[in-house]
Amino acid sequence: MPAGLAIAFALGFCGLFTALAVLIGPKATNPDKLKPFECGSEPIGTPRGRYSVKFYQVAILFLVFDIEAAFMYPWAVLYKQLSTGVQPGTVSVFGFAEMLIFVAILVVALAYVWRKKAIGWE
Repeated sequence: MPAGLAIAFALGFCGLFTALAVLIGPKATNPDKLKPFECGSEPIGTPRGRYSVKFYQVAILFLVFDIEAAFMYPWAVLYKQLSTGVQPGTVSVFGFAEMLIFVAILVVALAYVWRKKAIGWE
């Protein structure tokens, strides 16, 4: 109930101020206001240009390998706890091995992507 009330209040608030802007806002238009502005020069080409699929492939691959770095930080912070053995005072390789497996999977993925020529310069 409180969440619904908050959503209704937010929608009402947005609707009220949108209506006020339309009703009492300035309506003076002239040819200079309707001209496109792009650093003082006329725009070149259309703003609705198409991007190649390669652009999206590179963007998604960047995100995948960027997330790898985001996962390494908490692992590095907790490395000492992950490497503590079952018995007090002993060290296990569990913490290191799990990151080694994670990086190995990503290296295989990178090799696959590179071999398929999804990334690279032409």
